[in-house]
Amino acid sequence: MSTYSIAEAADASGLTPHTLRYYERDGLMLREVERAGSGHRRYSDADLQWIHLLTCLRATGMPIREMRRYAEMVRADDGNEQDRLEMLRAHRRVVLAQLAEITEHLGAIDRKIGIYVDRVEARGLTSSALEGVDSPA
Repeated sequence: MSTYSIAEAADASGLTPHTLRYYERDGLMLREVERAGSGHRRYSDADLQWIHLLTCLRATGMPIREMRRYAEMVRADDGNEQDRLEMLRAHRRVVLAQLAEITEHLGAIDRKIGIYVDRVEARGLTSSALEGVDSPA
């Protein structure tokens, strides 16, 4: 089993050491992070996998209080799988709604880009000739 210093865990997770300490203090970790004889934190592969899930949940907009609630349910172990499942399904529905909205906005941007490409081609202009052009379509 590999172990990682807080700096190594930060590099592997893309989070800062400060955020890792915060996650630990705020009850988001599944267990207390092990300590070396020197008192320095030693993260396991399982810790890094959990941190990755927390990162995904946070990046998709799950509030910290919900992440904490989810971690509490996982720590409680068997018997609450249905609650965990519903929590993740509810979050998934929120993420899918956000994704649909972003996809719609992306379509508007793509349509605007298409208008400018058509103008560039019609006028034989280079794309740099259109800098600052954003008239309504």
